[in-house]
Amino acid sequence: MPYLIDGHNLIPKLGLRLDSPDDEQVLLIHLQEFSRLRRAQVEVYFDGAPAGQSGMRRAGTVSAHFIRLGSSADTAIEARLTSLGRQARNWTVVSSDGRVQRAAQAVHARVQSSEELAAEISRLRAAASLETKKEPRLGPEELGEWMDLFSHKRG
Repeated sequence: MPYLIDGHNLIPKLGLRLDSPDDEQVLLIHLQEFSRLRRAQVEVYFDGAPAGQSGMRRAGTVSAHFIRLGSSADTAIEARLTSLGRQARNWTVVSSDGRVQRAAQAVHARVQSSEELAAEISRLRAAASLETKKEPRLGPEELGEWMDLFSHKRG
């Protein structure tokens, strides 16, 4: 299921700071990992883009929409839901903002709070970290034995 995410609403829920100069970039890294682990399409919206900085950019598998000053991510998410038409019911909208949640419910999209997604991202990251740690590692002796075995096959 694809996701439409209110980026600035999610940032503090992940323990990041909105006043940090790289808050959006750090969130994009989290969302790329989430997208990969969930195999889900992700679109994230950030408002307050300075002149000349608005527009859509790809960050790996994530589409990041930077909304110009004077408009809002809420309005852009609502417009995206409208453009999806009946397909909106196949999307999950992530925001803790009541206005965005009501717009999502009106088109029968699934609604998830930013707190819920932040918890899900944390769980997925922890599980992925555990999986990485479970991978068997070769000790120096074992590695040497394998190297010897393969070097004998060549010569």
